[in-house]
Amino acid sequence: MKWLILLHVLGATIWAGGHLILSLGFLPRALKERDISIIVNFETHYERIGIPALITQVITGFWMVLYYVPFAYWWSLDSPHHYYLWIKILLLVATILLAVHARLVIIPKLTVERLPMLAFHIVLATLLAVSFVVTGLSFRFTYF
Repeated sequence: MKWLILLHVLGATIWAGGHLILSLGFLPRALKERDISIIVNFETHYERIGIPALITQVITGFWMVLYYVPFAYWWSLDSPHHYYLWIKILLLVATILLAVHARLVIIPKLTVERLPMLAFHIVLATLLAVSFVVTGLSFRFTYF
């Protein structure tokens, strides 16, 4: 179980940290200079570790939840853990939908004029990533 937690936290660090760096470090410059290549260059390098980090989080997350909340009990909302489980699942679905929309709608037609729409997606993905971290901590330590 300790290895699962370690892998999960490393994945969360890469996923959330990468999005924070993109949102706070690269995105403002790209918007100011109206330069799409700043975002594209970051994404090209980040995706090589970001996507495997997200996949690692999904696998280890479901593995851990089966340990802490067996599948037969997912549907009862008897404890905060059940709520955190469903919040995490909803965050995952939202992340996937946002990524699919960006890949199929925004990125193929990306222009300088559409950069604000991509920026909105980046900020929203960052908020989702940070929400994953907060919910994960809450799952473990019942913060909220």
